[in-house]
Amino acid sequence: MAQLGATFDASQVDPSQPFETLPPGDYRVQIVASEMRPTKAGTGQYLWMEMEILDGPFSGKRVFDRLNLINPNQQAADIAQRTLSAICHAVGRMQVSDSEELHFKPLLVKVVVDKEGYNQTKGYKPVANAIPAARPAFQPQQARYQQSPQQQPAQYQQPVQQQPVQQQPAQYQQPVQQQPVQQPAQYQQPVQQQPVQQQPVQQPAQYQQPVQQQPTQYQQPVQSTQPAPAPGGVGPWKRTV
Repeated sequence: MAQLGATFDASQVDPSQPFETLPPGDYRVQIVASEMRPTKAGTGQYLWMEMEILDGPFSGKRVFDRLNLINPNQQAADIAQRTLSAICHAVGRMQVSDSEELHFKPLLVKVVVDKEGYNQTKGYKPVANAIPAARPAFQPQQARYQQSPQQQPAQYQQPVQQQPVQQQPAQYQQPVQQQPVQQPAQYQQPVQQQPVQQQPVQQPAQYQQPVQQQPTQYQQPVQSTQPAPAPGGVGPWKRTV
């Protein structure tokens, strides 16, 4: 058990936010705090910077960086000076003597994730050089932007000139065939039907009645039309010499 020495009021202090790794990418930030701090070994100093993300889904989140400006390792000092030069070019300040001159000026920082899952800064550039996110190609709707033809009032419209119809000579004109006019049934003359002559129906031989021949005694003698022969056996039409 440890005595705090006084009653701590948490409502008067903002709680710290848990560490959250940012996805890799470019973020628009501004430097909100900076100071020179000694190195852990005590042989140099580095510029510590706190940056705030200005927009996007991670707006308000913090990004940190430190530049080993004073260090016995010359290579580490050169890397830090080139990084500070990139920040100066990004905010438009070529000569600075105090890090506060770089505060609250927007710039872009490139953030990556290292093998241990922590964010690291890997470069700075002006906001104007930011690469915007790819957007779908814009395809304007033609029907929406097409202007409809404006009709002029009748007094301003030009009359339509009708072309004269050329009539062909009579010898080239085809005769018009008149269709017969069909009169209504009440005005049509009744058609006189001709009587149909029925042909006698010939019955088969087995159904025909036999012709009855009269006996010879009832038959009338056939009268000859030839003149009777003259006496002497010579007809009246034959003369003897």
